Amino acid sequence: MLKRDNINALNAPQPRGGYSQAVSIEDFRRVLFISGQIPVNSDEVVPEGFEAQARQVWRNVDAQLKAAGMSKTDIVKVTTYLADRQHAIANREIRNDYLGSLAPAMTVVVAGIFDSAWLIEVEVTAAQ
Repeated sequence: MLKRDNINALNAPQPRGGYSQAVSIEDFRRVLFISGQIPVNSDEVVPEGFEAQARQVWRNVDAQLKAAGMSKTDIVKVTTYLADRQHAIANREIRNDYLGSLAPAMTVVVAGIFDSAWLIEVEVTAAQ
């Protein structure tokens, strides 16, 4: 049975907004590495606007988790790539809507994303 411990050292900055500074896992059976999920649906359509793209990305993450027999509760690490820092607050709100009280380790990077139409890309590590 997976043992999970969220770690937030008292002598370091405390997390702001639904994540942990570190996540320790023990006694897991498997680890799933999900490639960067892009804001494209199964019909190859890119939604208009950041919020629609972010929700699409999390639907894609969820689809990969389910295909592997896992769920969002198995997520231990999230890396998010934003095309522009102006999307930071919306990103946090939409991510928190998806993750709920789950607080995985997390990194957010502002970067040039492969396709200029994409405003966000998210990669995930999950463990059971």
